[in-house]
Amino acid sequence: MKTTMDPPITLDLPLSGPAPAPGCRVCGALARQRAEYTAAGNPSRATDCSVEIRNHPHKGGAS
Repeated sequence: MKTTMDPPITLDLPLSGPAPAPGCRVCGALARQRAEYTAAGNPSRATDCSVEIRNHPHKGGAS
């Protein structure tokens, strides 16, 4: 029988928003949308934009 408490859970700081790829129109548009959502107080949509920027493919050039 355990009589002591577990240590507290520690969480890392949230990831900072990824930078858009230089010259990529898609990433640039997503970065602008992310800024708008952040300013409007909608962190969920801003995070969605960050995920899309992070996952946008860049194979040998801008899109």
